[in-house]
Amino acid sequence: MDSFEMFARTDRVAEGWYWAMPSRELRKGQVKPLNLMGKELAVYRGEDGKVVALDAYCPHMGAHLAEGKVEGCEVRCFFHNWKFDASGQCTEVPAMPKPPRVKNESWPVEEKYGLIWIYTAKEVRQPVPYELELGEGEVDASLGNTFVKNCHPNVVLINAIDIQHFHTVHHIPNVFQFETSQPHPNAIHFSNLAKAPPTSWVYRFINRFYEKAITYVLTYWNGSTGTVRVGPDFLHFYIMFALRQGPGGTTQGQTVLLTQKRKGLLWRLVTPLLLWATQQVGNYFAAGDTKVFQTIKFALKTPVKADHAIVEFARAVERLTPVEWGVGTLPGSPPAESLPLRLVQGGGTP
Repeated sequence: MDSFEMFARTDRVAEGWYWAMPSRELRKGQVKPLNLMGKELAVYRGEDGKVVALDAYCPHMGAHLAEGKVEGCEVRCFFHNWKFDASGQCTEVPAMPKPPRVKNESWPVEEKYGLIWIYTAKEVRQPVPYELELGEGEVDASLGNTFVKNCHPNVVLINAIDIQHFHTVHHIPNVFQFETSQPHPNAIHFSNLAKAPPTSWVYRFINRFYEKAITYVLTYWNGSTGTVRVGPDFLHFYIMFALRQGPGGTTQGQTVLLTQKRKGLLWRLVTPLLLWATQQVGNYFAAGDTKVFQTIKFALKTPVKADHAIVEFARAVERLTPVEWGVGTLPGSPPAESLPLRLVQGGGTP
């Protein structure tokens, strides 16, 4: 299985939602540059509070729109002061009674879990990633660590379903047996079916907190964002690892801590403690694996029976829809060629 069209390829981007930046880092009236998996964007928050993501370069002479300024709910290019609305349409050019009919591409944006998410296609066909037990509604969330790994996001996500490494790296007994399902066309779900082996009093004690199998449930979206659910039956912890491709085939990641949204003064006091505890669980997941992420040269050449979940994940990624986005090309695409120069009608004097 060493030849893939999508899986672990640095020249492919799958259609879907990808984290852009924390919401708190973009204030009203602020515009910022963003390189999202090789695509240059200008991301701004209008005075109405809504976030807009436009292709970065002005269609006039190519100035970066993030060098400009936000006016109301639009952004004005600093170079020749052309102004663009949230759809990317040019709405004003100084000294021209009617602006030219040009526009920059505008990309779908959502804010959830304290993050800004951007969709890699014009038409949204998928939900923002979510933890299945919590659902798509409101949750309480807190941002954890950001991180960079020296490998592809697909490879980072393999780690949490690699049964063998739990025993060899984390010294956990063989307690995981995954059942896979597909809750959404762009998602794959892994659910543990096994209990801890009754070989010691510690494992027998642990099993008392689980009616059935030990809770270890994962859902991977777009092959790039994963949710993890762990914990005894009376208290589940939820962690999201939002990933995207970075420069040079790296992974740029943001940990998100999630919990059920509850009402009342008591829960307002307890929720921060739950999210803190969730952070400790997330830290445990990250511990011990940094070394392999920095040195691995991934190739799934000789899978064995214990790699069943990894093989299913690779197959799921192969079914995802590729898009032309930054570093991502379509299978069989020819090299990009320069476009011919075309003058805009009514362009006025230079």
